[in-house]
Amino acid sequence: MPGNHFVRSLVLALGVALSLALAGCGERQGPQFVGTDITGADFAKDFRLTDHTGAPRSLADFRGRVVTMFFGYTQCPDVCPTNLTAMAQVMKELGADAKRVQVLFVTVDPERDTQSVLAQYVPQFDPTFIGLYGNAEQLRQVTQDFRIIYEKRPGQTPTSYTIDHSAGTYVFDPQGRIRLYIRHGEKPEVVAADLRLLLAGK
Repeated sequence: MPGNHFVRSLVLALGVALSLALAGCGERQGPQFVGTDITGADFAKDFRLTDHTGAPRSLADFRGRVVTMFFGYTQCPDVCPTNLTAMAQVMKELGADAKRVQVLFVTVDPERDTQSVLAQYVPQFDPTFIGLYGNAEQLRQVTQDFRIIYEKRPGQTPTSYTIDHSAGTYVFDPQGRIRLYIRHGEKPEVVAADLRLLLAGK
């Protein structure tokens, strides 16, 4: 049975997903994605963070690839490992096209998720996955820009806290434009089909 953290995360995600769905409404005709089409949204345009090898990163570094971006933390008990496991399956579904996709995991827990922790955690799901982190100001900026909701929940000790957070995934096309918001729990084959549309230039 899902824990309270999972339930709270889904509640947060529903609110964000609703706002994103409204942002994507309009008369525009386009490809039939299963994920929420947010093409033309005026947020989530770029980021400045550091990857788990210590290299500075921005969206421009991945131009030419479809980019998926999920916010979470390594000690997350359910949503985050589930998401990363699903994305690993998506990469398998894509076959050779997976080389044109970059999965990014952004921590909302910079206190515990150091570079070394991310370097051990993220690639275990897929060697091509990249973990990203920033200082407090960088995290504030990127979560504000991406409309990510997160809140620390105290644990039994100062370091055993959990974090409720938005649980969806943003997707950018090979030109670096924000295109989709994929809800947590979507089937890997469905996500792979959406990514193939973007890879095909849709």
